[in-house]
Amino acid sequence: MSLKKQFLDSKHTVKVTFCLPETALKGGKAVKVYGDFNNWETAKGIPMKVKNGEYLATVELEADKAYQFRYLIDEKVWENDNEADNYAPTPFGSMNSVVTTFPEPAEMPKAV
Repeated sequence: MSLKKQFLDSKHTVKVTFCLPETALKGGKAVKVYGDFNNWETAKGIPMKVKNGEYLATVELEADKAYQFRYLIDEKVWENDNEADNYAPTPFGSMNSVVTTFPEPAEMPKAV
């Protein structure tokens, strides 16, 4: 599991690619990603497509925000991303993964 980010300065957005290895499905056949960015609506789940042993979905998100999300396998098993930027508690007693779209801080110059 991992998140790949591409910052698009011209649009003030970030392309986030959600990556889930096939092995994480534990025999499951389909996975979708849900989150704040699609209002957790069943009809708006983003199907992930398999490529080279990973399920992938790319979403363009507004920069400078934090979004909660989770993966739903076969419409019944929720899975978090173990490489999420953070985690947030839910009112249901579980945790959601969090992806942030804040720019990475520039490397500080070294003192001479």
